[in-house]
Amino acid sequence: MNFLMIEPLVIPTIEQVTVTDDTLSVDLSDGRTISVPLAWYPRLMHGSVEERNEYRLIAGGSGIHWNQLDEDISIKNLILGQSSGESQKSFQKWLNSRTTAV
Repeated sequence: MNFLMIEPLVIPTIEQVTVTDDTLSVDLSDGRTISVPLAWYPRLMHGSVEERNEYRLIAGGSGIHWNQLDEDISIKNLILGQSSGESQKSFQKWLNSRTTAV
């Protein structure tokens, strides 16, 4: 009888983050670079260059947190190609709060 052995999935960690006007790119510990459209993350799209560049790696490099934008993105979502799951209503409320705060 043959048995299929499944190795546990090893998720790489994030080592470097680059945000341009239209792309979020992350360099991973396994040598890959993943780039996704910035439009997938509306809060990043509407953030200033300064806000986009003020991030920190969280959970040992398994995610990215932008404090001023209240945005968190996990490496798993980037690898799986999943965009922001925020509802339009929630995003609009956040966007309106930014407009009134300025």
